[in-house]
Amino acid sequence: MKKRSGFTLIELLIVIGLIAILAGVVFVALDPFTRFRDARNARRNADVASIASAVRVNQVDIGGRYMYGLRTANSPTTFTGPANAWGGTFQNNNIVLGETYMIAVATGTTDGSPLCNTGCAGVAGVTSISHCVNIAPLVTGGYLGSLPRSPAGAQGWGGSYSGYYLRVNGNSSLTVGACDVEGGAAIQVTR
Repeated sequence: MKKRSGFTLIELLIVIGLIAILAGVVFVALDPFTRFRDARNARRNADVASIASAVRVNQVDIGGRYMYGLRTANSPTTFTGPANAWGGTFQNNNIVLGETYMIAVATGTTDGSPLCNTGCAGVAGVTSISHCVNIAPLVTGGYLGSLPRSPAGAQGWGGSYSGYYLRVNGNSSLTVGACDVEGGAAIQVTR
């Protein structure tokens, strides 16, 4: 009788089993979920730094003052006037020192729609539902290519929301941070 060359079924099953075990070990060792989370946080860090830099470069260009949307007043005022993109009344773009605002491309409404602190109230402490700050002039002025949006983590950001917050501190420094932070310390820059 002729001897056949090749592998038996048992030998093939053993090799396939070993390959599966090795693939499982490598998958666990590489931990793709952690890698994706770290990549999203790296993007948030870059976005926060670019927003803060854009605000500061704009501030230098206009003689050391903040752009109109970031100038402070004693208290925010609300007026009924031309409807904004959301069809409600909106704030006058003056912000209060030390209060936290969601960065958007439209100002906040007082009619409760949209809620500027949606998804950002707990982490960043966005002060109220009407606390949005409009940074569209930074986009149209060429300081930012477009409104950065936080990559989807706990919440997906879309529409006029960015997933980032801004605060002008009492000493006129600026804090910009991310509302979503996955598995680590807060992502923020103060300049």
